[in-house]
Amino acid sequence: MNFLEKIAEGCLPFLHFLQGLRNPVTDWFFETVTHLGEELPFLVLAVLFFWCINKREGYYILICGLIGTLCNQVAKLACRIPRPWVLDPTLEVVGDAKIEATGYSFPSGHTQNIASTFGSIAAYNRKSRWVTVVCVIIIVLVAFSRMYLGVHTPLDVVVSLLFALLLVLGLRPVFSSDESFSRYMPFVVGGSVVLSVAFLIYAALSGGDSTLDPANYESALKNACTLVGCTAGLILVYTVDEKYIRFETNAVWYAQVIKAVLGFAGLLLIKEGLRAPLEFICFGNIWVARAIRYFTVVAFAGAVWPLTFKWFSKLRIGFMDRFTEKLTSIFKKQSAD
Repeated sequence: MNFLEKIAEGCLPFLHFLQGLRNPVTDWFFETVTHLGEELPFLVLAVLFFWCINKREGYYILICGLIGTLCNQVAKLACRIPRPWVLDPTLEVVGDAKIEATGYSFPSGHTQNIASTFGSIAAYNRKSRWVTVVCVIIIVLVAFSRMYLGVHTPLDVVVSLLFALLLVLGLRPVFSSDESFSRYMPFVVGGSVVLSVAFLIYAALSGGDSTLDPANYESALKNACTLVGCTAGLILVYTVDEKYIRFETNAVWYAQVIKAVLGFAGLLLIKEGLRAPLEFICFGNIWVARAIRYFTVVAFAGAVWPLTFKWFSKLRIGFMDRFTEKLTSIFKKQSAD
């Protein structure tokens, strides 16, 4: 038993304490909240900012999330701390949380995702107090949910929060201005690819270790292939946008809604629709197919769909414009009263 595993065991009484507080209402609440720390909400939020709100902020959220996930997965594979219910079989997990808790326990991937995502939003909009407050509340709720549900110890959660804080603060200067973004972004993107490839090699070489649990090894390899595909796609996206597209995110609100809905439909079609065809083309190699699939998802999001944004910026629908003007006048009148 290593040092970190001993600390993890020392955290188990706190999980037993939380287990004694469980009830149907809080079980449902934290089972719902914890999903915010998963891959899909992160991707949706990053892409939404990238397409419709602020491209540079979208890059910031995406980079923090990808590099944060990379650091998290390396730590999981290197430290190999078992899940709480493995350390103590008397601990019970709420609902289906155990099914979704893949890989080793330390550090917490959900906490890393939520803290990197909403931490970067808070850091980018640090002058807005209400944005910071909302982001902090969401981070705290998701982090606590991982312990409440019984799938992580306080050690897992606290270390993930520290990882995310260092990453968000460390990368913030890169995205502080257009000048620093243009100067440092190529190094950040290139570095993320190098790190993800290094992790893939490390994960692949770890397969011969007899002490490595097969399920945890499969989880590590799956995440490594995902990260390689995403970061490789990011190189294409950044290069194509900087040299050729240079898209803008501005459009009227209903054009933004249409842009987002159609764009996410395309992403979903690629992400799920290409799964079986790519595995067939790759002769059943699910890992190579996964890397190509996520590369394609990122490439579509950043280098294909933005080609339509000039059209969306000019889109006007008469009755929607009249509806918007009417609502605006009503709000202005109420404010004046």
